[in-house]
Amino acid sequence: MPTVQDLARLLEAAAPLAYQESYDNAGLQCGDPQAEITGVLITLDCTPAVVAEAVRRGCNVVVAHHPVIFRPLKRLTGANEVEQTIIAALKNDVAIYAAHTNLDNVRGGVNDKLAEKLGLLKTRVLAPQSGTLARLITYVPNRPEDQQTDLAGHVLAALYAAGAGQVGQYSDCSFRTEGTGTFTPGNGTQPAIGTQNQAETVAELRLEVLLPLHRQVAVLRALRAAHPYEEIAYELIKLENVHQEIGAGLVGELHEALAPAEFRQLLKRQLLVPVVRHTAFEKPIKTVAICGGAGAFLIGAARASGADAYVTGDVKYHEFFGAEGQLMLCDVGHFESEQFTGEVFRDLLTAGFERTFAVLIAETPTNPVQYDC
Repeated sequence: MPTVQDLARLLEAAAPLAYQESYDNAGLQCGDPQAEITGVLITLDCTPAVVAEAVRRGCNVVVAHHPVIFRPLKRLTGANEVEQTIIAALKNDVAIYAAHTNLDNVRGGVNDKLAEKLGLLKTRVLAPQSGTLARLITYVPNRPEDQQTDLAGHVLAALYAAGAGQVGQYSDCSFRTEGTGTFTPGNGTQPAIGTQNQAETVAELRLEVLLPLHRQVAVLRALRAAHPYEEIAYELIKLENVHQEIGAGLVGELHEALAPAEFRQLLKRQLLVPVVRHTAFEKPIKTVAICGGAGAFLIGAARASGADAYVTGDVKYHEFFGAEGQLMLCDVGHFESEQFTGEVFRDLLTAGFERTFAVLIAETPTNPVQYDC
C-alpha cells in the first residue's frame, strides 16, 4: 500500500519544494510519513470541517493548496482555527500535505490549470525564476579503444536519466570538447587507466550539462555510478540564468480577440464568478497574463509582457493604478482564481498511483468571501 511518504515524493517530483517562495511552508504539515493511505481528500484550504469530512469519507490524508501551518505555532490549545485544524487532524490520524507556491511556480500547476479554463494558447512563464540552475562539468576518457563502449554516451545517459540536460522543451542537451588530462595515481589507488606512481596523459572529453538545483544530489549520484574513474573530477557551478519553465504566472493568447466586456463575460462564465473588479480599458483583448492567488506583485511584469489583460486576485485599491492604462487589470478573487487546483492534485495522484484508494475532491466550502449580487 502507498504511504504518506510516497504521496509526498510523488507531489514533490511534480512541484519540488525547492521552488517554493522563501516565505512559504509547503510539504507535510502533520501526520505519520509511514502511514498507509486509506484515501485522499483534496481541498484548497484545510479547516476543521474539512478534516471532519475526511474522517467521514474514510480519508486519512488531506492534500491542500494553502498550508494550514503558515506561521510558526507556539502552542496547540485550540485557540484559533489553525490550532483546531491540527488538533483534529492529530486526534483522527489524518495527515495534511500542502503544495503551495511550489505548485504555483511549475508548469502543469495552478496557472496552467487556470490557463486551460480560459482557453489560453501558446503559454509561457510570465516571471521566470533565476538561481535555480547549475552547470555540471566533468571529464571522461576519449581513447580509440574505448569507442565501442562510448564512455561519454554512457555517462551522459545516466545524467539525463537523473534529471540533467533539459533546456526548455529540449531534452538530452549537452556540450563536449576534446582535451588532455594528466594525473599520477598514488599508492593504494586502483586506476581505470594508468599505473600507480607513474604519470599518465589521457585524451579526454569535457562534458557539460545543465541541471535544476533540486536534482543535484540525484545527478551527482548518477555521475559517480556511471563514471569509469575511481576519483571523478567535476565542477558544479550555480547559474543566475532564468529558468524559462519555472516561475510565477503565465502569459498566453486567446483563440480570437475579444472586446473587453466580452472578455469579462468569459471570466465570469469560466471561473464561475459573479463579479470582476477591473480597470477601464477599451482595446481588444488578445494576449492575457494570469496568476492564481494574490498576484499584484506581477502587475509590472504583465505590462512588460505586452498583455492586454492581467487576471489575478487580491488586488488592493492603489494597486489598480499599476495598470497605467496599458492593460485591463482584472481581480476575480483569490479563491476563484485557484479553485480548480484540486483537479491538478487529482490528476497527479490518480496517474501516479494504482487505484488502491479513493482520491476525492472536498465538498466542504472553504471560500470565506461571499457576494451579494
